[in-house]
Amino acid sequence: MGLISVRNTGDSLVFAAPPLIRSGPVDEGKLIEVAKILRINREMIVDAQWVDNGPGWVAVMLASAEAVLRLEPVRSHHQRIDIGVVGAHDPGAEAAFEIRALFSDHHGNLVEDPVTGSLNASVAQWLFSTGRVDNAYVAAQGTRVGRDGRILIDRDETGQIWVGGQTRTMFSGQTEAW
Repeated sequence: MGLISVRNTGDSLVFAAPPLIRSGPVDEGKLIEVAKILRINREMIVDAQWVDNGPGWVAVMLASAEAVLRLEPVRSHHQRIDIGVVGAHDPGAEAAFEIRALFSDHHGNLVEDPVTGSLNASVAQWLFSTGRVDNAYVAAQGTRVGRDGRILIDRDETGQIWVGGQTRTMFSGQTEAW
């Protein structure tokens, strides 16, 4: 996507959500494929949208965060796919939405990413554009893989969406020149 703006808020670093290169409705054939991968009935998908800002994300919304957390997707898929699954938590919960990022690796294995900036950036654009949110919110991700990811989403007065969160340096170092 080229250069991405980053700013320091004092508490964390945030990046500007890059523009979508593909958006809009997802065709029924793709939704049936996604439902099979997620091992759910197609009717459980309440809404869907291409939210592609580079990786190729197709986002599907389920009725609740609990429905997202109950998913037991297949372990592999015969072709490349990037799926973002979104469900709202009950009002007043610590996080507004539960997000799961599932993608196939180069061997066809389906992998779940514990925190995915690109997906959260593009899902935020979808949620704001459809009026599902109108203020800053927190998304939870990584719950099913034993992580406690919290992604902070905000929108400034110009409409720019900012994505951030807390990080922790686990180790650092440098390499020696040979």
